[in-house]
Amino acid sequence: MENGTSYSALFFEYLSCLQILAASETTPEAALRRFELALLTQLGYGLDFLHCAGSGEPVSDTMTYRYREEKGFIASLVVDHYSFTGLELKSLAKREFPTAGTLKAAKRFTRMALKPYLGGKPLKSRELFRQFAIKKCAKKSVLIEDK
Repeated sequence: MENGTSYSALFFEYLSCLQILAASETTPEAALRRFELALLTQLGYGLDFLHCAGSGEPVSDTMTYRYREEKGFIASLVVDHYSFTGLELKSLAKREFPTAGTLKAAKRFTRMALKPYLGGKPLKSRELFRQFAIKKCAKKSVLIEDK
């Protein structure tokens, strides 16, 4: 991202993520995955999750696709850390994660896709979760003590 460039759409995604985190009693994972996907789109890295990069054919729910950096998803018989089912890819496209498996797939993908942009540094979402949870618990205990 270039200094001095306005990323208003990304700012609104960030604001939305913070609002969800502040209001939510559940895990912040889904909100953070949606923000990370928005960040990738703003970086110009918006992948087509719904079509095979090799053939252009629509992804099939039951097929396996292997992620190729900066190319997309190619049909594959190999099942490993770089592979995703068509159902998981459709979930990424919608930015909806109805199961623990689709949420884990989203985390795996965002880690892989953001890695080249982080300059070898780890993504510190877990640290953000921890700080947010501590502040949220402290705020609740203050509210309880005030009653």
